[in-house]
Amino acid sequence: MLFNRMESGRASISDDVYMEVITGLHGTTTPTILVGVCQAMVGAITTFETGDMATAVLTAAGVTVAIVRLLGIFAFRRRLARPPQLRRAEAAIWERRYVAGTIVTALVLGAFAARSIVLGDAVCSVMAIGIGFGFGAGVVARLSLRPVAAFLDLVAIAMPAVVVTFMQPDLRHVGLGLLIVMYVVASFEMVRLSFNASVGQITLKRQFEQLARLDPMTGVFNRSALAADLPNMLASGGAVAVHALDLDRFKEANDRFGHPVGDALLKQVAGRLKALAAQEDLVIRMGGDEFVLVQRAVAAAADAETMAQRIAQSIGAPYDVDGQAVELGVSVGVAVAPEDGRTAEALLSRSDKALYRAKQNRGSYVLARKLRMPDATAASGRPVAEGLAA
Repeated sequence: MLFNRMESGRASISDDVYMEVITGLHGTTTPTILVGVCQAMVGAITTFETGDMATAVLTAAGVTVAIVRLLGIFAFRRRLARPPQLRRAEAAIWERRYVAGTIVTALVLGAFAARSIVLGDAVCSVMAIGIGFGFGAGVVARLSLRPVAAFLDLVAIAMPAVVVTFMQPDLRHVGLGLLIVMYVVASFEMVRLSFNASVGQITLKRQFEQLARLDPMTGVFNRSALAADLPNMLASGGAVAVHALDLDRFKEANDRFGHPVGDALLKQVAGRLKALAAQEDLVIRMGGDEFVLVQRAVAAAADAETMAQRIAQSIGAPYDVDGQAVELGVSVGVAVAPEDGRTAEALLSRSDKALYRAKQNRGSYVLARKLRMPDATAASGRPVAEGLAA
């Protein structure tokens, strides 16, 4: 029941929170380096004092695992620094690699501690068990958001030592084994508490960040989201269309019916744009009566033109605000990557220029190389001028 509750909480973590968790796991190399160095030092001392070759083998294994884990951390950082943006499915692979490394480390340290107990050297045993306790504390601190992995690590590091101590007939070894068991139980309780607290804190942080990206009136994104997300869309490859919108006759409606009606109109416009947009698209309110729709899945330029037509049709349909019938129009400028630019700045500049041309004929939309204008019955468009220069 406890694991089910934790795993359901873990599964409910949003993609953004999950990415922050996985990035945090790979955020430092210090614990991995310290574990490797400590095991090398204690292993060398134990081998020198006892001449035990099994300890030497376990020491070499622990150092090797530490080096492999360090290489994995560096590889993750290199992957994070290059496009395309890391997605959850790929991040899950990196997580499994990281967790596998911690479990192998725990098994080696557990066997190392058990071997030191068998050898009977009190000082070497204390040092070996101390490394295990230190690693367990790191597990509690770093893997609390991966509770099952944390539990496996704690069991892996404690089980060999517990088995060895319980096999000894004297009360001292049995007491040591019981202490190690209680340490694991207490550590997992700390994992549980830390899991609940950490998920709540990270989720709250993400909620505040998301609120900072939203336009409070319409509920769509604000221009800060455009600046952050458009470059990532372009970096992931594929065609992206930027539709810059300016409402026609909005000022007249706002002056005639008042600001409350104007605000209600903006909310309805935002709602219609959200209904047109796919899940991966962005709807942005730039300010005033200006909006931007970023269309992600664009197989061809015709898809961008089709979206522009749908925007003109939808926004041009009559509005009902508190019984008041209001008609607006929209001018749209469209720029498509990579033909019209490969950077966010280039696309926004091109779409602004296209919008300026479109506003010369209200209710029109302009693509990068072709100016079109809806006919009297539909927004299917007809050529009226030569396209924009590159």
